[in-house]
Amino acid sequence: MSAAAMIAEPLESPAPVRALGLETIGMTKIFGPLVALDNVSLKVEPGSFHALLGENGAGKSTLVKCIMGFYRADGGSLLLNGAQAEVRNPRDARARGLGMVYQHFTLVPCLTGAENLVISRADAPAIIDWKKEKQRLADFLDRMPFRAPLDVPVASLAAGEKQKLEILKLLYLDQRLLILDEPTSVLTPNEADEILGLLRSMTDAKDISVVMITHKFREVTAFADSLTVLRRGQLVGGGRVTDMSTGDMARLMIGDAQITTRALRQEKPAGPPVLELAALMAKGEENKDVLDCVNLKVRAGEIVGVAGVSGNGQSQLMEVLSGQRPLSDGRILIRNQPFEPTRDAFFKLKIFGLPEEPLKNATVPRMSVAENMAFRNFDRPPNASFGWWLSAGPMREKARELIATYRVKTQSPDTAIGDLSGGNVQRAVLARELSGDVNVLIVANPCFGLDFASVADIRSQIMEQRNRGAAVLLISEDLDEILELADRVAVMSEGAITYVAPIGETDRATIGMHMAGHE
Repeated sequence: MSAAAMIAEPLESPAPVRALGLETIGMTKIFGPLVALDNVSLKVEPGSFHALLGENGAGKSTLVKCIMGFYRADGGSLLLNGAQAEVRNPRDARARGLGMVYQHFTLVPCLTGAENLVISRADAPAIIDWKKEKQRLADFLDRMPFRAPLDVPVASLAAGEKQKLEILKLLYLDQRLLILDEPTSVLTPNEADEILGLLRSMTDAKDISVVMITHKFREVTAFADSLTVLRRGQLVGGGRVTDMSTGDMARLMIGDAQITTRALRQEKPAGPPVLELAALMAKGEENKDVLDCVNLKVRAGEIVGVAGVSGNGQSQLMEVLSGQRPLSDGRILIRNQPFEPTRDAFFKLKIFGLPEEPLKNATVPRMSVAENMAFRNFDRPPNASFGWWLSAGPMREKARELIATYRVKTQSPDTAIGDLSGGNVQRAVLARELSGDVNVLIVANPCFGLDFASVADIRSQIMEQRNRGAAVLLISEDLDEILELADRVAVMSEGAITYVAPIGETDRATIGMHMAGHE
């Protein structure tokens, strides 16, 4: 072909970029005396996968709520594809192509996937022609890189299928920039990698842009191409993911905070069994079994991590062990002796623990921080004389010591614990439970809601208790936490322990397979 012919022949035009670009300039939000967001500028290129990092309270949620129209910013501006845009409410956000996948599912459980998608449309008809709508949905799914069941009630779907359906709903509504708030918190590792991988392929094709709020560095390095870090409401850094190590990200998140050096695992044989769960059975709503013949042993000097997708019996197991839910059958044994979870037995046998939702399950909100920290020994010297005469002075003094050690942010030991933030309630309860001589430690999601430095500190203390010879049962929905701390992992699925293995003889994929119910 001649050069002239080549010039005359029209070149094939590239596919249009559907993905939406987003930029905030000087975004500010103030709540009374609190500056929650201070002059934050963020840029997300069209077709990019952007990670938004920061500790609890850093301003991440406030920023995305301003973008989505849940809050009206007190200063700054929002640009979409380079043009200034006003988003007054979530309806405006949807109309402009902005969608958000929340930490907890927003689907209607009793409706099918198809029904959820159709009723989410602003133009959904009062009388639905289902033959026509199902054909439209079939055509839509043919264009998508993944599918989810549309003809069964959402309540019957697994967590991974529900998350896929949440994302498909936004794509069905033609949302071209997706904000994901901790999108993998209810997924197995395999499900998380699958869904994030599919979204990354859509950003590579320039079909969508993604902003992901996460605390998991592994997901950032595996799927994001750029990141922004907030700290105390301010922008402190960001850039290309390939230019930053996880250490760099951590330092940006915590600033000058001191991180406790992680306690090293002392390599020594585990001792004899201390805590034994023997065929535990428990009932839930409508007299259904929520624990199904749970068998597990925890030895002295060992951490056993219980992994599982949320809702598979972990909460009920913790309730049984802390005396908040009765057993219908089975026994709990401590050193081969039957154990009833009473206050006197916990004290005598040196059993300590942290249940989920500590403000609800481990504190009295209207009582002071000092009083809550003294629950274990308020009726014993030096806090009490004759078993009933209480002395506030020693309680306050011990509380001041624990507040300083565990960095509990409170105005004073006399502040009502219910007035503290969720993370600081967690620190206060952990200070009470980890500061004594421990034979058995039972904890559920001990680092939920804590800042990066406190997470390192708490995990170090759990490891120290193990090194001192305590038997530790760690129930956690954070698989990375279990892989870091545990000597053995036990997977819980549908109320039963379905898999147990030493950490050195298994891997993330195998654990994830069992979490998903595949043997």
